[in-house]
Amino acid sequence: MAPATSELDLLARRDARADRLFRLSVAAAGFFVLAGLVGAALTMAWGGREAFATFGSGFFTSDNWDPGNLVFGGLAPIVGTLITAAIALLIAVPVSFGIALFLTEVAPPWLRGPVSTAIELLAGIPSIIYGMWGLFVLVPFLSQHVYPALSEHGSKLPLIGSWFDAPPIGIGMLTAGLVLSIMIIPFIASVMREVFLTVPTRLKESAYALGSTTFEVVWDIVLPYTRSAVIGGIFLGLGRALGETMAVTFVLGNANRLANLLEPSSSIAATIANEFGEAFADLHRSSLLALGFVLFIVTFVVLSIAKLMLMSLKRREGK
Repeated sequence: MAPATSELDLLARRDARADRLFRLSVAAAGFFVLAGLVGAALTMAWGGREAFATFGSGFFTSDNWDPGNLVFGGLAPIVGTLITAAIALLIAVPVSFGIALFLTEVAPPWLRGPVSTAIELLAGIPSIIYGMWGLFVLVPFLSQHVYPALSEHGSKLPLIGSWFDAPPIGIGMLTAGLVLSIMIIPFIASVMREVFLTVPTRLKESAYALGSTTFEVVWDIVLPYTRSAVIGGIFLGLGRALGETMAVTFVLGNANRLANLLEPSSSIAATIANEFGEAFADLHRSSLLALGFVLFIVTFVVLSIAKLMLMSLKRREGK
């Protein structure tokens, strides 16, 4: 009995060592993510310290971006980033919702596979392709057929008329928002489709048996059941829209000034991509790194809000 017991003890100690090694490995992977996150934030903040020290709060409140005179105000790219992302989200969310519902509730089985594959292929297209398509196809179409009427009639609207009071050249924040919406639709639609498929069939069949319409089943059964995941998918798309670079650079116009929706403007990512390689002064490079830190903070705040919303929904569902 003694040799058998000794052998069992040896196996137990070996299993315990393997388990500790496994725990250390996965813990190291988790801390690696945290270290990368903190390292990126500190690098941007340290690189932008000269700009923050030179301009102070004026860096966030001024739109005067003049590299020749070493005067840098980041308000225009910050506002441009937020507006283009908001436009993209306003367009992409209802379209993605419709796509996901069509694929899960309405489309015949033979059509679901090809459409789902097409959505996944759209998600894999490089952003520079979207930018080139936007510049050479979307911009001429909008400048000739859409923006002239929008500029003429939209500028007469109360309260928001100034948003459209500009020459219809086709390049601007509205065009950038349209391109971004096309880019993030596959991501949001894919997430919504996957979570809609997790709704138990019995719940939907029971609702249909009670006489509910498709709209009522979606509104009263599918959405409440998948609400948390849907919100997470929407914020995932928003995070991509905030940080997109190449596609926005092609169609935004890259003018560092506050503008309306039809005029060229700038975003944080586009400004960094355009100017970092040609920055000739330390203050210029520091200002671009400071913009990178601002973009990091904006994205972090957006994702944190999403996480807090999901936690609140889970607590409410638990009650």
